[in-house]
Amino acid sequence: MESPLWVRWLKVYAVGGVIIGSGALLFKYTTPTDEQLIASLSPELRLQYETERKLRQAEQQELMKIVQTTAESDQPIWKTGPIKSPWEKDTETVQQKEMFQKARADVAQREELQRIRKELAEIRQKSEQKTQEIVNTKSWWKFW
Repeated sequence: MESPLWVRWLKVYAVGGVIIGSGALLFKYTTPTDEQLIASLSPELRLQYETERKLRQAEQQELMKIVQTTAESDQPIWKTGPIKSPWEKDTETVQQKEMFQKARADVAQREELQRIRKELAEIRQKSEQKTQEIVNTKSWWKFW
């Protein structure tokens, strides 16, 4: 005989609870704490972590200042205008740098083209000289 519907649902919830509970327990007892993780690092990495800790804290404080300033304004977040992230690149500087690099590449390309044209002109001149020498020294009408 088939078990009632509520018994089957009770089994489903029980098995689901066991799966979720075992996952939570595994996570709790197998994940190292921050102190354990830092202690397991090599001395060089631990030193780097400690030296960069102040920088990360300063970045977080700066970000919190930006968030508080944005929250205090009456305008929507997309209209905050002068508030910029300290990690965003300055777009004007990037554009100027790209323009400078492009101009520099153009100059280099022009110089390369001029050099190639000079070499080509020299090769043509030498070729014409050789052709003239051959034409002048060899008689085409004699068979012997």
